[in-house]
Amino acid sequence: MELKELVTRFIWLIPAAPLAGFIINGLWGRRFSKNFVTLIGCLGPFIALLVSIAGFRALSMIAPAERADGIVYTLYNWISAGSLHVDIQFIIDPLSSIMLLVVTGVGFLIHLYSIGYMGHDKGYSRYFAFLNLFMFAMLILVLANNLLMMFIGWEGVGLCSYLLIGFWFEDNEKASAGKKAFIVNRIGDFGFILAIFLIFTSCGTLTFSGISEQAKTLAPGVLTAIAILLFVGATGKSAQIPLYVWLPDAMAGPTPVSALIHAATMVTAGVYMVGRMSAIYVNSPEALIIVSIIGGLTALYAATIGLVQNDIKKVLAYSTISQLGYMFLGMGVMAFSAGIFHLVTHAFFKALLFLCAGSVIHAMSGEQDMRKMGGLWRKIPVTFACFVIGAIAIAGVPPFAGFFSKDEILWKTLERYETTHAGLYAVLWVIGLLSALMTAFYMFRLIAMTFFGAPRANEEIMHHVHESPFSMTSVLVTLAILSLIGGFIGVPHLLGGHNWIEGYLEPVWAHPESAGAVTTEAANHSMEIINIIVSVLAGLAGILGALLIYTKFTALPAKLTESNSGKFVHRIVYNKYYIDEIYNALVIQPIKYLSALLWLIFDMAIIDGGLVDLSATLIAVFSQLSRRIQNGIVNNYAMLIFIGAILMLCFFVAQMAA
Repeated sequence: MELKELVTRFIWLIPAAPLAGFIINGLWGRRFSKNFVTLIGCLGPFIALLVSIAGFRALSMIAPAERADGIVYTLYNWISAGSLHVDIQFIIDPLSSIMLLVVTGVGFLIHLYSIGYMGHDKGYSRYFAFLNLFMFAMLILVLANNLLMMFIGWEGVGLCSYLLIGFWFEDNEKASAGKKAFIVNRIGDFGFILAIFLIFTSCGTLTFSGISEQAKTLAPGVLTAIAILLFVGATGKSAQIPLYVWLPDAMAGPTPVSALIHAATMVTAGVYMVGRMSAIYVNSPEALIIVSIIGGLTALYAATIGLVQNDIKKVLAYSTISQLGYMFLGMGVMAFSAGIFHLVTHAFFKALLFLCAGSVIHAMSGEQDMRKMGGLWRKIPVTFACFVIGAIAIAGVPPFAGFFSKDEILWKTLERYETTHAGLYAVLWVIGLLSALMTAFYMFRLIAMTFFGAPRANEEIMHHVHESPFSMTSVLVTLAILSLIGGFIGVPHLLGGHNWIEGYLEPVWAHPESAGAVTTEAANHSMEIINIIVSVLAGLAGILGALLIYTKFTALPAKLTESNSGKFVHRIVYNKYYIDEIYNALVIQPIKYLSALLWLIFDMAIIDGGLVDLSATLIAVFSQLSRRIQNGIVNNYAMLIFIGAILMLCFFVAQMAA
């Protein structure tokens, strides 16, 4: 049997294996031993990884011209109503195959890491059940061959984020964080579902191939409306301005959950969806501009907040928001391959960074404040080395993975300078460069505060600091290797590379009829060289600046924040520009006040004070009257029957006389 036929027959196993793990551990996990729960919890993602690798291999054996059609498997017809026909149909094409490897590969490693990290938690079986369900939902989203199936997975990851962010629900703060993530995502999802309705009414189909065929025939206004509504959904799921506010609070969940959300599953869904709907976006220049502007502004905005955070996980959370902004910047300049490339490399180094942070927190007995750390590099050397590799990768220093993908996005943005809206793309390139500089700075600020200098924790905590178990450190080393070499799948031609990922993904993307004027090849090369040099220098400057300030000139940060202007700026940035407070004042509190008013008017005055009490009064009066008739005395009943018979007889006589 050929590999393609074998994969086609067993595609369903990719989502089904984690789903089986969720059902088994979810229903009977409390009765099983910890080892059996671990086996079931890790086996599902491992099976999904093996089938995904086989699918990738089978697809690679297909001629490049035929890869866009992918390997398709139809499980059954789901909906057939009028002109609406939706199948439960899975597809492995270049885009979904890359995503499958990221989701199952990184997801499986996070499951392994969780064995040590969550080993003593009383909700161990529940944790692995939810983690498996998260994998199932994300795999449905990735494998879906139509928008409605994608939306099912889309909502599934939203549900799982609520369950896992609020995993320790006994703590009200953590439970509130889960609710916040769920509600904010529902706002974005409303835009997504409106886009689905508009697509169906405009195109008559929800399959991706059908939408691609119909996209060029749609009116520009309809295309732009669809693209913007889809992007509203993406801003919620992938934490972009203005719907990013849930992601920093998502740190309330266990650290492996943070790694899974930030690296391999939920937040990547919006980027994947925009790429999957490239046929819509390339035909709507206005929507592309909106995507690129929001992406660029988010990258810069979140980076500024990351500069001053002291919670080790909050720094990484704002880093994720910033890096997602980079991905959307790439999508907005139609560098779809570069955006997905950065998604892949980011999955490696962001999973590494979060799991390293988890290792630090594990060693520090739950402490997350970097101001209470310091001097840890000798105590936890493996975690330290892996953390440094992840930080270098995200800073964009060659030859680490982040350099190639980040530089590709910056270059594609700069390349758009020679098209229309040249000034806009020049500004976006500068924004991207500043974001890269800040990223390098805040990551090595984190390294310096956590690992260097004198220990700032109390002696009892420092006495118990120790390296994490092998189940955790082995995952860190694996991700560190991927963060080091992962970028070589996209080495640009200018540096003598093949840029494999760009060629592999190319058949999936739609192309505009006219992309505008471009520069000559010689000019392109010179601009690309300048871009590489400047971006690397920006990263190195950020690293050097952070290390000097936080290891040598340690009094400088306090001096800067003590000055009048410095204190004012620091307060604003440290408090995240008071966006949560603004949302609370302008949105949340008015809704609460309106709800209270409606409660008084309808619940208390009309329902409880009027309709309900009136109905109760009427029933009471009717009951009193009925009591006088139904009194249990047989003679009275006989008299009533006799009177009734006489009245009926009189009625019939009167009718006959008339």
